[in-house]
Amino acid sequence: MLRHLDIRNMLIIDRLELAFQPGLNVLTGETGAGKSILLDSLGFVLGWRGRADLVRAGAEQGEVVAEFALSSSHPARAILEEAGLPAGDELILRRVNTPEGRKTAWINDRRASGEVLRALSDTLVELHGQQDDRGLLDPRQHRAMLDAFGGHDALLAETRAAFAARRAAQKALEAAEARLAEMRAEEDFLRHAVTELDGLDPQPGEEETLDARRRLMQGAERMRNDVARAAAALGLEGAEGAMGDARRWLEGVSDKAEGGLDAALAALERAAVELTEAQAGVERFAEALEFNPAELEETEERLFALRALARKHGVAPDDLAGLADELRGRLAALDGGAGEIAGLSAAARDAERAYDAAAARLAAARTEAARRLDAAMAAELAPLKMERAVFTTEIAEAPPGPEGAQVVTFTVATTPGAPPGPLNRIASGGELSRFLLALKVCLTGEDRGVTMIFDEIDRGVGGATADAVGRRLKALAEGGQVLVVTHSPQVAALGAHHWRVAKQVEGEVTLSRVTPLDARDRIDEVARMLSGDTVTEAARAAARALLEG
Repeated sequence: MLRHLDIRNMLIIDRLELAFQPGLNVLTGETGAGKSILLDSLGFVLGWRGRADLVRAGAEQGEVVAEFALSSSHPARAILEEAGLPAGDELILRRVNTPEGRKTAWINDRRASGEVLRALSDTLVELHGQQDDRGLLDPRQHRAMLDAFGGHDALLAETRAAFAARRAAQKALEAAEARLAEMRAEEDFLRHAVTELDGLDPQPGEEETLDARRRLMQGAERMRNDVARAAAALGLEGAEGAMGDARRWLEGVSDKAEGGLDAALAALERAAVELTEAQAGVERFAEALEFNPAELEETEERLFALRALARKHGVAPDDLAGLADELRGRLAALDGGAGEIAGLSAAARDAERAYDAAAARLAAARTEAARRLDAAMAAELAPLKMERAVFTTEIAEAPPGPEGAQVVTFTVATTPGAPPGPLNRIASGGELSRFLLALKVCLTGEDRGVTMIFDEIDRGVGGATADAVGRRLKALAEGGQVLVVTHSPQVAALGAHHWRVAKQVEGEVTLSRVTPLDARDRIDEVARMLSGDTVTEAARAAARALLEG
């Protein structure tokens, strides 16, 4: 509920403080007195997109502060929590605007974006008028309104989930079909490449091993001679024999050397061991140099085959084995693709049937809700002196979507036998006002968490019809809050709280003033609305009669 509205330096308002109350609040005044400025200012603090030149001439900035009371279950609390803003029983919105158009907003004394303001506004205020093209008159909103009237939240959730599952299953099928088509386009290549790779059977690290063996064999002849000479130099005719002679000679005199040759003999013993190991290593290498001449040719052929195949596939030779595994996997997927497609097709059909069933349940519920809404509208139109008008909720087939496969349109026929048509094209100004009011009464139900504002929705009606409009507004305000900008004395007389908007010239400046009216002032204001500029006693008497009901 809107509690307070504080406006400073907005258009022709220099300073204005309004304390609104529960129930039906009415604002009256001459045309051009500034009633629309109040709504513009409220829309500004709520983040609505509107006129840019709101700052009063000569002021450094304009400012609007709005205070709302929130119930413990008010949906605004969830938006505040998601935005990381403090939430309590009181919500204070503040927004300023400079003459250059720079706007800054605060929510409960924390900086906030216009996007958060607009999200909050959807839970705080509803504005309705004859140009209500973003609300009741917008056909794009009619399906959501019918679902809200019918209480279809569970069916909508079920249908959205089924649609998401249907779309996911279809996407999975389409992706698998695309993959299979791509693999089929390269099937010949895959089969040839796998056969070629399997025939060669490359192993990781094989290229390096083959290359080392090839170089060894290529240099074997030259190395063989040097290795033989080295073996001879280490043998009995060389180092081994000389070392043996040295040991015998030293051992023959060591007993007379008083230990002076012990270290030398020990070193020769160690050298003999090392020499033996060196001889063994040379012998092993010499044996490795002995190979079949055909082995070199075979080694080169395999090495060159590995390198050629690697170049062909654009990979390193060591990656050929991994490539073979990958291509075999793709070939296996191709061979098993038909089975995968069959499984995914069955899943897609199941998801399609599940969605169709959920959408059918939602469609049936909408048909029933449309019947009840049409009956409720007929009951509401009669007190508004439109008992001959026919309101019809039309439901037509539409492409399947997350919220079903129907499009909903509210239509009216204002005279018997006339074809129905859209609200804003068939109804006249006065009729449209009453249709909108009746529709709002039917759609609101027991929800009173939103402040409803009706901007001259009673325009074009008078007498008993205006009285009926006022009584519906009063009923709509019970347990909630309704703000009405009106020129109708019948509507104004039914308000629980009354403000008069008037323009005053102070010096050379025109300002708008809003005055709360007591019981006596209300008589004069309603009398003015009845008789015009000259308020007569007869007009006051008529005003008293209206106010007394």
